[in-house]
Amino acid sequence: MNQKTIKDIDVAGTRVLVRVDFNVPLNPETGAVTDDSRIRAVLPTINYLLDKRAKLILCSHLGHPTDRESVPTLAPVAERLSQHLHLPVKMATDCVGPEVEEAARTLFEGQILVLENLRLRPEDERNDPAFAQALAGLADIFVNDAFSMCHRSHASTVGITEYLPSVAGFLLEKELDTITQVLDSPTRPLTVVIGGKKISDRMAPIENVLDKIDSLLIGGGIGSAFLKSLEQRTRPLSDANEGAGLAQELMDKAWRKGVHLLLPIDVVISDRFDPQGKSRTVPIDDVPPGWYVMDIGQRTIEVFTAKFRKSKTIIWNGPLGIFEFPKFQKGTRAIATALASSDSTTTTIVSGGSIAEAVEEMELTRKLTHVSVAGGAYLRLLEGKPLPGLASLADKN
Repeated sequence: MNQKTIKDIDVAGTRVLVRVDFNVPLNPETGAVTDDSRIRAVLPTINYLLDKRAKLILCSHLGHPTDRESVPTLAPVAERLSQHLHLPVKMATDCVGPEVEEAARTLFEGQILVLENLRLRPEDERNDPAFAQALAGLADIFVNDAFSMCHRSHASTVGITEYLPSVAGFLLEKELDTITQVLDSPTRPLTVVIGGKKISDRMAPIENVLDKIDSLLIGGGIGSAFLKSLEQRTRPLSDANEGAGLAQELMDKAWRKGVHLLLPIDVVISDRFDPQGKSRTVPIDDVPPGWYVMDIGQRTIEVFTAKFRKSKTIIWNGPLGIFEFPKFQKGTRAIATALASSDSTTTTIVSGGSIAEAVEEMELTRKLTHVSVAGGAYLRLLEGKPLPGLASLADKN
């Protein structure tokens, strides 16, 4: 990567504010962290800064931005981080303000302060200059180690860089270098698997990589748009009626460029969009009117898996079914298992929060080349567009 990292600066004795992604799942009853993979992912950066005698301040969002009435606290995250580090971790009462400033000012070398959830402050998402300046006032150096947020122009990812020397952490560097190397010089055949709900979000990324890939596998909600363009009788989960034209355009381009395009040949359907809906598996040309396509079927899983066995590089973004409903997770989980079973010489990259959590739960993370919680940031890279949170960091040159 062309940006400076924490190895390029002297952090000894300084207050370092690190933007991390601690948006971890919590137990709805106890509030305890149920999956700490995002915490463990930034430990190399945290440990390096502690070893260099920095005074560490961590900031992150947690929860959905629209749920302002019940913003969760980051206290359970701070507690889990403390367990991993075997060190006490201080917890602030807010992101900014006099009490937070005092807590940051009185940190000693090797101490850690976790700021309260950035979701408390809508100014962050608005990239409010005053809020960015208040965050910057807590530290001497800013480190961005939240690759998953680099496609967002928030105060805690972009605005703050106007006021502090700003560099990348190790996780951000690893994420960027991994996908860049694969896109620039992949070991072929290169297969891309795209899932998710809206084809409009994935149109540009797919178009941009058509010149670089050998096979494209489509599933999830956007698969409905492709099937709609083939005049199948599906009731889709996404904007398939509006996306059918986009899907047809992509299919035409894939054909002209010699890309092998695979669509579902059978699907799991439900009579209603509900986790307990009546469901069954049918061929794609036998979906009853009014039924919802909820997941890929077993024959599709087998066809996709056969393609993986012939691939040397596989990039997967987006779930292949309605992953929030356990009943319709089989396709996504089967594909994760297939990738994890790939030949040791095959590069396998998986991105997206729900997929990353599934892979971690299935204990497959170490069997894959790289697993990232970043979904939107990866799509932006596939699209060939700059990431605001990356572009705002100091350049090595």
